Amino acid sequence: MGRALLHRNYRLFFFGQGVSLIGTWLTRVATSWLVYRLTDSPLMLGLVGFAGQIPTFVLAPFGGVLVDRWDRHRMLVVTQVLAMVQSALLAFFSLTHTITVAHVLVLSVFQGFINAFDTPARQAFVVEMVEERADLPNAIALNSSMVNAARLLGPSVAGVLIAAVGEGMCFLIDAVSYLAVIASLLMMRLTPAATTSAHSRILAELRDGFRYAASFAPIRAILLLLALVSLTGVPYTVLMPVFAARVVGGGPHSLGLLMGASGVGAVAGALLLASRRSVLGLGRTVVIAGGLFGAGLIAFSFSRWLPLSMVMMVLVGGGMMVQMAASNTLLQTLVDENKRGRVMSFYTMAFFGMVPFGSLAAGWLGARFGAPMTVRLGGVVTLGGVAVFLHKLPALRRAVRPIYVRLGILPEIAAGLRETTNKQG
Repeated sequence: MGRALLHRNYRLFFFGQGVSLIGTWLTRVATSWLVYRLTDSPLMLGLVGFAGQIPTFVLAPFGGVLVDRWDRHRMLVVTQVLAMVQSALLAFFSLTHTITVAHVLVLSVFQGFINAFDTPARQAFVVEMVEERADLPNAIALNSSMVNAARLLGPSVAGVLIAAVGEGMCFLIDAVSYLAVIASLLMMRLTPAATTSAHSRILAELRDGFRYAASFAPIRAILLLLALVSLTGVPYTVLMPVFAARVVGGGPHSLGLLMGASGVGAVAGALLLASRRSVLGLGRTVVIAGGLFGAGLIAFSFSRWLPLSMVMMVLVGGGMMVQMAASNTLLQTLVDENKRGRVMSFYTMAFFGMVPFGSLAAGWLGARFGAPMTVRLGGVVTLGGVAVFLHKLPALRRAVRPIYVRLGILPEIAAGLRETTNKQG
């Protein structure tokens, strides 16, 4: 289950990023609670979510071109330093009691700009940290375990810290936690990776990457399902303060429990994926996890009792994480190396970049029709998208079979083809 940790560079990144991500979740929960405390507005929660993620949607494709051109390791060091500065500014304004929603909006846009370059670089960099390609699925699953273990611990700690000392301390801890991942990056021993010469223009390379992703049905289908789920399902997180305060009648501690329960399911799902030894069958896993996510959202929207809501959040967190990580693994396996940065930027655009539109819509719908109805609708649409993907799955399997044979993932078929060729020769 932990074989990718045998690679020194990946091991450094895993533990450094693990510390930093706990701080990241402190900031996410503290930001949402701060905005809700200052405005008491579901619409403003959606607006802040939109402002923080719309730069990722707009700029991630350009970031993907640069990831294919530049040194990914160096790019990650720069983005992590900038993210530390962003959290430090949030801490300063909050601890000096001068923070306003305008500050949060501007700094959220800044973080979205950073993420547009950081996320595709981080996704593409996994291949450089794990020398054995066979260990790549395990590394991606462990990444998801790390993200969601932080998601489990971070919100719970954030709920306690917000109630005890306020949001500013969460922001300060997050800023300090970035030192761990920056140190881990600087300690790595890397073979210089081949980079693409900038002979063509950025827009030409972007069009080339888009044509590549759009023309291959499996990559296109995975990205479209991710985009739909991110637009309609994932924005449930924006409305969590409303569920904690109004639906189940709690406060920041209840918010931490709900987010933590989602993290429990996500960690369990990530560990299940990490135990897999092959990418075979991941298409079916995407369908099952997506269905579980949509059904969990619908069930959660009907609950008015905190313990039951937490159980539903376990299902929601597990389904969302497994669908995302399985899709990531499939994309990383199928993509050509010289297109990796661009395809992973489309993954970033689909999974993270669509969330701001969903957040804005969820905030508006939540204010107009209520948070439960909004989340219920998102679950129904998610199930519809999963049904379409399931219908196309047999054709998608036939399309990826030649790639699996070439990579040796289907060795018995590859051996059969070699034997036939030798007889013909």
